[in-house]
Amino acid sequence: MLTTTLGILHLIIAVWAILSIFKSGASTLSKIIWALIVLIFPIVGLIIWFVAGPKP
Repeated sequence: MLTTTLGILHLIIAVWAILSIFKSGASTLSKIIWALIVLIFPIVGLIIWFVAGPKP
């Protein structure tokens, strides 16, 4: 039950992060790279994006 809840929470946060990335003013290449980082490295990628990613 806890694993399912954490998985759903992670999915929601990842979708929100990717939408925020593509709404940002960064270049297209930067957006693609950030989205790949978030998808390939789920937890670490989200943390790195939150700290250093493109801002809207």
